[in-house]
Amino acid sequence: MQNKGLVKFFAILFALVSIYQLSFTFVANKVKNDAKAFAGGHPEKEIKYLDSIGKEKVFNLGFAEFTYNEVKDKQINKGLDLEGGINVILQISVKDVLVQLSNNSKNPVFNKALVDATKNRQGNQSYLDAFFEAFDKNANGTVKLASPDIFANRNLQGEIDFNMTDAQVKKVLAKKVDESVESAFGVLRSRIDKFGVTQPNIAKLGQTGRILIELPGAKDVDRIKKLVSSKAELEFWETYKAEEMMGFLSSANEALKATVKPEEKAATAKPTDSISKLLTDKDKDSTAAKKGNNPLFDKFISQGGGPVLVIASPKDTAAINGYFKRPEIRSLLPADKRYAKFVWGKPDVKVDEKTKKETETVDLYALKGNRDNAAPLSGGVIVDARDTFDQMGKPAVSMQMNGQGAKTWEELTGRAYTQKSYIAIALDDVVYSAPGVTSGPIAGGRSEISGNFDITETKDLANVLRAGKLPAAAEIVQSEVVGPSLGQKAIDAGTTSSLVGLLLVCLWMVFYYGRAGWYANVALLVNLLFLFGILASLGAVLTLPGIAGIVLTLGTAVDANIIIYERAKEELREGKSLSDAVVTSYGWKGAMRSIIDANVTHVLTGAILFIFGTGPIQGFATTLLIGIFTSLFTSIFIARIFIDRDIAANRNLTFTTGLTKNWFTGFHFDFIGVKKWSYLFSSAVVIVSCVSFYFNGLDEGVDFVGGRTFQVKFEKPVEPTQVSDELSAAFGTGVEAKVFGDDDQLKITTKYKIKEEGVEVDKEVNEKLYNGLKKYFGPEVTYEKFINTYDGKKVGVLQASKVGAAISADIKTNSFWAVIGAMLIVGLYLVISFRKWQYSLGALAAVVHDVIFVLGVYSLGYKYAPFHMEMDQHFIAAILTVIGYSMNDTVIVFDRIREFLAGDRKGHFKDVVNASINTTLSRTLNTSLTMIMVLLIMFIFGGESIRGFIFAMLIGIVIGTYSSLFIATPVLVDTMGKGDIEDIEKRHGN
Repeated sequence: MQNKGLVKFFAILFALVSIYQLSFTFVANKVKNDAKAFAGGHPEKEIKYLDSIGKEKVFNLGFAEFTYNEVKDKQINKGLDLEGGINVILQISVKDVLVQLSNNSKNPVFNKALVDATKNRQGNQSYLDAFFEAFDKNANGTVKLASPDIFANRNLQGEIDFNMTDAQVKKVLAKKVDESVESAFGVLRSRIDKFGVTQPNIAKLGQTGRILIELPGAKDVDRIKKLVSSKAELEFWETYKAEEMMGFLSSANEALKATVKPEEKAATAKPTDSISKLLTDKDKDSTAAKKGNNPLFDKFISQGGGPVLVIASPKDTAAINGYFKRPEIRSLLPADKRYAKFVWGKPDVKVDEKTKKETETVDLYALKGNRDNAAPLSGGVIVDARDTFDQMGKPAVSMQMNGQGAKTWEELTGRAYTQKSYIAIALDDVVYSAPGVTSGPIAGGRSEISGNFDITETKDLANVLRAGKLPAAAEIVQSEVVGPSLGQKAIDAGTTSSLVGLLLVCLWMVFYYGRAGWYANVALLVNLLFLFGILASLGAVLTLPGIAGIVLTLGTAVDANIIIYERAKEELREGKSLSDAVVTSYGWKGAMRSIIDANVTHVLTGAILFIFGTGPIQGFATTLLIGIFTSLFTSIFIARIFIDRDIAANRNLTFTTGLTKNWFTGFHFDFIGVKKWSYLFSSAVVIVSCVSFYFNGLDEGVDFVGGRTFQVKFEKPVEPTQVSDELSAAFGTGVEAKVFGDDDQLKITTKYKIKEEGVEVDKEVNEKLYNGLKKYFGPEVTYEKFINTYDGKKVGVLQASKVGAAISADIKTNSFWAVIGAMLIVGLYLVISFRKWQYSLGALAAVVHDVIFVLGVYSLGYKYAPFHMEMDQHFIAAILTVIGYSMNDTVIVFDRIREFLAGDRKGHFKDVVNASINTTLSRTLNTSLTMIMVLLIMFIFGGESIRGFIFAMLIGIVIGTYSSLFIATPVLVDTMGKGDIEDIEKRHGN
């Protein structure tokens, strides 16, 4: 080997750099363990401890010192599946942005295009592109985007004028949408930075308009979702008094009697006398009242007073809102109140002193709206906000306005003082308070929001007001919640599978190759050091699939050594000296060409996986890609250093042991001769698989169809069918419950309201789940303990995830193109490398066969398997990995065919091909065997959450080995042109 000194220098340098990078991870973990010990199980104390030492020196290398914050930034971060915490993907509503840019245009073509874009958007198509497509179709050249009543308005003055073409306007709109996403990103970062979790992560996901937020260690699910998705649109409105709207309410109630079917039982809550007086005479119409023949008033609990019209139960608000939206009911409003805006207050819980029963109520307000539906004063004037306490000692939020806001505020409060009216303070269309003004106009722009708050709520409210409002609604399209105990379990499973896999691979290499196997093992350990060092230097996030990628690297790390060693054995059998055999095996015409071709196919599939994957799947792709390059370096250069030392010392190195010396030698199996049987078997497999696809389908997970999944741990084993039936009744739609690992743990899946976005829907689903399952838990398991995560949690929701309908369509589209793209790109590479399309066709035929086979196994087995066999992102990652490894095995055989055809091997074309397969059988089976061993270990010890993922790869590697021998090569032979065969046989004839 040339430049051995230089290789040693770089190896030592890389090792030292890797140790240096990893040292920060060890120090950071030590500090965090100290924090946990200090906190004694209290997360708030742990965070405060870590914050307090953020600027203290915790690591001294002699030549440099580092604070905890600096150490933390350089460590290998753990993903949520290992650390625990909350992950959400927010979709900034491009529809809202367009409506704002159009100044709330009433143009029918514009609004029809908005509706059509929402309804017809295809998977992986942006909403903006869908809108442009819908507008072009609806306008049909009759209306321009630059029309004065659409985008040529005051909001876009100076950027769009009515002379611009649609193409020009589209460029401006795309820029404005990007600016809105950037603005939302800044607002969310400001909110998250003040939230109080260690190492929060927020990132834009390309040009999708989506923003990823990861909060490791966060535990309060509902609070966090509300914090990140709240638009924080603060508005100040004048209100109507209760007595001013009672005439309208009475008229609405009478009008509804004609169209709303009377309830068959009396209303659950009796109206108070003040409301009853507005009804028909009770003596004359008592029967009607008992039957609930008052559609609107039967929904009220009591009359309010001042700015509060009435008080109702939260469960009735949707029905009441529906009544108020009816055109015939809106038309009953007096002319001076035709723009009235009905909104609800913040829910309030009251406790009956006698019965101790809790009752949740909400107040109804009528705001003095206008033609533009714009508030007289908005939160944009707020320059500062602080959580504080009001005069009664209750939590409140104080705000300071800018000069313009202070002036308008003084006018509003002055008018309220004169008219003895009220000003409603609303955040995202929820009234938090509606105070009157008793001491004259308020100057200076200082105001206060008080109401039914707790300290946490005022802190969050002040936080979002300081950060500012989002430019558009932010919908949670995907979320995941992982409990810390589940994360620790994943770490334990990953560590166990890694150690056992490493031990088995090392033992096999020593058993099969003797002393050369020890050299490969040293290279393997150095490879792991380099791999972790690079992960640390890149600031990569380690996930459970990432650990799977590292364990797979154990198998691939020895792959190059196996190819080299097998070639060296062949050279030694032909009588060459050890030195010549090693030089040949490490040469381009020896093992290098096969190694490069095989690893290029790996890199291509890994790159596609990284591009199309998200979250943990990208972690898997990252470790896989890094592992490929580190494995190549250590296999080719590190092991070679020890081999060259043996040559220099005249030691006997045979690359075998006494037991394995003659394994896989002397094989003369006619692989081409049995092709009709392999074709018959594979055709049967494909047909059975396709039939199963038609009748059984595939178990598409929520990644592909949308939905919510919950991993719930019970106090004792439960019957999944019973739980499924009970939850289906509670949700009013099908709910699937399957055993997940242990008998006392279920994976529960529902598609309930998955097309509806909003924190309220998420909370409703959580509450329905809790209410449907609480009979299985003791009284100490409250809603908060059931839903939220905390250290030491043993029962309740351990993990929860949600994938919205829009993002599931994107994932499905991306997955399809990832698989197709991987096959086409790898096929194209093989055409370039082997210079004949027949090689590429044979490899692609084998890969398609393998993919169909794996899909068929999952289609046939998902109803009966004791573990989950879902089609999700992890499954697609497995399929792409199978494509890479199937190509690897095929390339090894094809490379030998190419070598023999270019050499002087004698025999007919089929004889040369058979000889190529037989002489590479040891390589093929050895590389596959090490992979199968590693995958089996991961399948057994890797944990329930990745078992289906590993099983797909396990089946794929087994069938990939078969297809490279019995499908790829026969297809190559059968598609080879007659003239090419004649030329080959002329050159290789006996």
